Amino acid sequence: MDMSSMMPRRPYLLRAFYEWIVDNELTPHLVVDATMNGVRVPEEFIQDGQIVLNVAPHSVGNLEMGNEAVTFNARFGGRPHSLILPLYAIQAIYARENGAGTMFEPEEAYELTGEEGIFEEDKLTSETASLSDDGPEPQRPTGRPSLRVVK
Repeated sequence: MDMSSMMPRRPYLLRAFYEWIVDNELTPHLVVDATMNGVRVPEEFIQDGQIVLNVAPHSVGNLEMGNEAVTFNARFGGRPHSLILPLYAIQAIYARENGAGTMFEPEEAYELTGEEGIFEEDKLTSETASLSDDGPEPQRPTGRPSLRVVK
């Protein structure tokens, strides 16, 4: 089997480096090209077309590192956001404390030709529809809050 017919390496390397960084009790950060199609990040935090994101387990919610995209929920300036990072837009992963990590080299599988590409934005959008924070606010419960101590 030749390299062009194999699946991309990036999702596997990304998950491996993420696990290695977290296992060493360091803080994983992703460098993302925010100018690429399909990237959903808070625009006010983009600098020079890139955004650096802290993806430590205690910093994000519902983190999913799939073969096509990384999705998670995070707060920016106190506001919740649902982020979508197609794998082709992720340029690097590194530990904040010491810079250990890797930059990803271009892969044939991520080179978009015309309108075709491996990233299916419609599919990803439907999968992450539950992450959307566009819906109405749920009603707040009335009455006094109550907690019980369970031993």
